[in-house]
Parts: sequence; structure tokens; C-alpha cells
Amino acid sequence: MPEPATYTALERLNDGSQIEIRSLRPEDEADMLAAVGRASAQSLQRRFFAVKRGFSEKERAFFMDIDFRNHVALVALLEEADGPAIVGGGRYIVFEPGRAEMAFVVVDAWQGHGIGSILMRHLVKIARDTGLQELTAEVLPENAAMLRVFGKFGFKPASQRDPQTVHLALKLK
Repeated sequence: MPEPATYTALERLNDGSQIEIRSLRPEDEADMLAAVGRASAQSLQRRFFAVKRGFSEKERAFFMDIDFRNHVALVALLEEADGPAIVGGGRYIVFEPGRAEMAFVVVDAWQGHGIGSILMRHLVKIARDTGLQELTAEVLPENAAMLRVFGKFGFKPASQRDPQTVHLALKLK
């Protein structure tokens, strides 16, 4: 398996088009911000639990300064009219030894094409290969599509810390 920091794979979407899944790179910052700008308020609410149209310098550093040990981030790139564009991303962040929390976002125009599932599959594989024991996620109850993706991968409801979210967990070992 490639190292998480240099991870790359080519996949096919449900419609047959090719997509590249690869590790997030420092030079991707402008493309990441452009992808966030193309996401709807609802998609951003579902990802950040608040509508985000911009990020502070501290937030930008957090999302872009990835160590690929405790914070692993992948992006999904598709060829669009102006060249390759980030259309989605997923990450996990280790919050205690052996356990990490996952999160995803897919630009609205590309939702429903299987990108979330592809990102999930690659992140779960990296997590297993690096020895993590459990992945968790917090999902808003109205985000039925993401709840289906997590369910497809075997995530189960777990104890809830916040009644406003659905807490999910997947045992990897």
C-alpha cells in the first residue's frame, strides 16, 4: 500500500467517468477553497454543522497542515472544463490512540455519483493499514445520504454525546 502522504488511486464513478483519489497536498489550498465555494449552504451545514463560507487562518492551517499520521486527508479530483478540480474530500483525525473521527464533503453537482463511498473505502483501508482500531463519525439526522454511506460500510449507531447528531462507530479489528 502506498504511504498515506503519497496515496493515489484511480477509480470509476457510477456513470463510468474516471476520478482520482489522492492525498491532500499543500498546493491544493486554492482548489479546496474553490470546492467549498461551490458547495451549497446545506452541504456545508451538514459537514461543519454550521454554514461556512470562509475560514480563519487558524482553520485553514488546520485543514491544510496534514501530518498523515494523526490527520489523514484525501481529495477526489475530476476532469472538468477548466482542468482537474477537487469535487470532494474526506479525512480522519485521531482523537485518542487507536480511534479517529471521519468527515466528508462532496460538491453538490457531484453528489449521488458514489464519490463519498469511494473516499470512505480508501480512508477505511488506510485506517486499517495504519493500525487504527475504530473510526467514528457525527452526522446530522437529516443527512440521509451520508447515513446510508456509513451504514453500507458497517458503521453502527453508538452512544450519543449530542442529541442533535447521530454518533456512528466502526470497529476495524
